[in-house]
Amino acid sequence: MKVFNYLTRKKELFHPLKKESVGLYTCGPTVYNYAHIGNLRTYLFEDVLRRALECEGYRVRHVMNLTDVDDKTIKGARAKGQTLKAFTEFYSREFFKDVKRLGILPAWKYPRATAHVPDMIRLISVLLRKKLAYRAPDGVYFAIAKFKPYGKLSRVEQRKLKTGARVSADEYSKNEVRDFALWKAAKPGEPSWPAPFGRGRPGWHIECSAMSMKYLGPSFDIHAGAVDLLFPHHEDEIAQSEGATGKPFVRYFVEGEHLLVDGRKMSKSLGNVYTLGDIAKRGFDPLDFRYFVLGAHYRTQLNFTWKALAAAQKGRRGLESDLERIGQGPYDGSLKDENEALAVIAAATKQFRAAVDDDLNTPKATAVLNELLHYGNALLDRKLLTRRAAKLILAAVKEFDRVLGLGLGKRRAPDVPPQVKKLAAEREALRRAKRWAEADKIREKIKKLGYAIEDTPKGPRINRAHLINVLSQKAPISRSCHAF
Repeated sequence: MKVFNYLTRKKELFHPLKKESVGLYTCGPTVYNYAHIGNLRTYLFEDVLRRALECEGYRVRHVMNLTDVDDKTIKGARAKGQTLKAFTEFYSREFFKDVKRLGILPAWKYPRATAHVPDMIRLISVLLRKKLAYRAPDGVYFAIAKFKPYGKLSRVEQRKLKTGARVSADEYSKNEVRDFALWKAAKPGEPSWPAPFGRGRPGWHIECSAMSMKYLGPSFDIHAGAVDLLFPHHEDEIAQSEGATGKPFVRYFVEGEHLLVDGRKMSKSLGNVYTLGDIAKRGFDPLDFRYFVLGAHYRTQLNFTWKALAAAQKGRRGLESDLERIGQGPYDGSLKDENEALAVIAAATKQFRAAVDDDLNTPKATAVLNELLHYGNALLDRKLLTRRAAKLILAAVKEFDRVLGLGLGKRRAPDVPPQVKKLAAEREALRRAKRWAEADKIREKIKKLGYAIEDTPKGPRINRAHLINVLSQKAPISRSCHAF
């Protein structure tokens, strides 16, 4: 598998530090507002990266931080008249709701900055001891002139380094390359913690260094995020971490490009900052947005328009429709027809694997998925599809979706006709009365209408019959994506 490494500005073969395990750190949300669709695009590409690694057979230890104390969260809590904890916990919950709706796999750890301040204090103490940091009246700063490799990630020009000049803000531009804040001295009305170098709070950059190294060690495999974090955030993380440990911090920096809205950067003044809630209000499923994001390579800018999202919605529904048809049959093909189908399926799995292995080429991967489903439907139209070929197509799609995460064939809360609901209620009443034969007859009536009932510990669940009959069957290819 190849990924583009921003440290070298090259596409490189991925080789983990440990044979079967990958340490992955991703910059999570600053929980001062709802995540906007630009943030969500980044989280989605990181999810695909993690899924692809797991399909390569790696055990991925994924750590995603939550920034719950910084300039933005403090300002937001103050504006709403809330405690920092109450303010950030609300937006943390909203973030996790969005993650679930988008089908993003949960991280191994979600460390919060406020729960790791002692780790940050220890790291700052090491930097002070090594004279890579110094005290100032308003806090503790990292001395960038004393860390010679500074700028190796962002390629910031060394001549722009302003020796001795300081910047206390968490975010600043390449034109303001100065010593950055590790610790900010306490101010009235702001949260603060006791430290050997004076009461205060951590700077944003030290938070990620401390939390990533606590859970993944001083050196780990991949740090992922958005391209706008290259400077200063990721650059400063390298300086702090490598300055403290003397070891290489991260092997691969993998960064996703910006999402634009109607060709422009998102801005509150333009009124084009959208959230997942805004998408839902317009009648779109969160997975429509996921499919839209998959249609562009993560390292290319993606332009969001409502028209483009509508096209993605249509495309995703088409996938589901094609999948259902293949699951339903009829299967009129012969063994001769089947041999050709097996060759096409094998070629598709190879093409899909090649696309994913080529720096997560999701546009190509989704194209392969579409082509395979269209091929299966063409066989149906020509009465050439066999049951075995259908199962193999569906099994391949299931494996593809382990990377894409579209939840194909797993329709949530299907639209069940009133007639079917009424029959299901009658059947349940008969079951409670232990009139099993009559209940079974109603089950058959429901089946003829294209639905099936699953009896679960929480009660009966109604699904499309063919989705149970076909998609629930074990895939005849291996459990890992090595089958690609």
